[in-house]
Amino acid sequence: MAHGPARVEAMNHASTHSSASDHHGQAGILDLDAEVLAAHLASITSWLPVSSAPRDLVDLCSGTGAGTFALLARFPGARVTAVDSSAEHLHRLREKALERGVADRVRTVLADLDDADWPDLGAPDLVWASASLHHMADPDRTLRRVRDALAPGGLLAVVELAGFPRFLPADAPEEAPGLEDRCHAVGHHDHAGRMPHRGADWGPKLTAAGFAVEDGRTVAVDLPGAQCDAVGRYAVATLRRLRGSVAPGLSGADLAALDGLLDVDGPRSILRRADLGVRTERTVWAARRS
Repeated sequence: MAHGPARVEAMNHASTHSSASDHHGQAGILDLDAEVLAAHLASITSWLPVSSAPRDLVDLCSGTGAGTFALLARFPGARVTAVDSSAEHLHRLREKALERGVADRVRTVLADLDDADWPDLGAPDLVWASASLHHMADPDRTLRRVRDALAPGGLLAVVELAGFPRFLPADAPEEAPGLEDRCHAVGHHDHAGRMPHRGADWGPKLTAAGFAVEDGRTVAVDLPGAQCDAVGRYAVATLRRLRGSVAPGLSGADLAALDGLLDVDGPRSILRRADLGVRTERTVWAARRS
């Protein structure tokens, strides 16, 4: 795997197994994620190794459309089929398509990709799978299905989590240094049983599924909060969501410190911090149907 210097990012997309209420909360975070990290996502789509512009694209587990719209911007002559298990996410995606004047270039498909019967995706030239494969019950089967669906020579772009976003330095906040790391450690333990493929090396899995891996790299974001007004809202929404799952595993002192960060009107609010930013990583693979 090549490790490129480019500082790029992919969007966190919807889990295919979330509840309706979870989808409702997640949609806002996905929209903020897309707003904050749009330039980094554009960098990834520009990096894709394509010799001619693909025209028929699929966005697997599209969420509210961050990948879909990045692909449409990168390939002006293309059409995208956005597939997701959340009707709410797809509704929001269609609203965005109308707002941006590209509704005629977007088709939405409501489907759970773990189901035995896959939707008809045609024969796409490029399939985009961002932060989605680790949610699959059988990702090896998913990769084989993608390979079978792709047009001969078609490209699969896989973007997976190498680390969740951090918003503060490691020694912050002052009353509980390392708080985010401890929150994410609790979350990792909780997720390990439900998402055993998170953090996997997808290169061998792609090869086993009949792909030739053409390129791959670990890419990173380090975006100061002062550069984007949405960073604060993104941090609050993400940490609130995290709190809901990790609170039982935190000490009383850590929970109090986290609540202080999330009290947007309080003196310890994360919105008042000059060291607020977004720091995270993704790993990207580009694989060709053999």
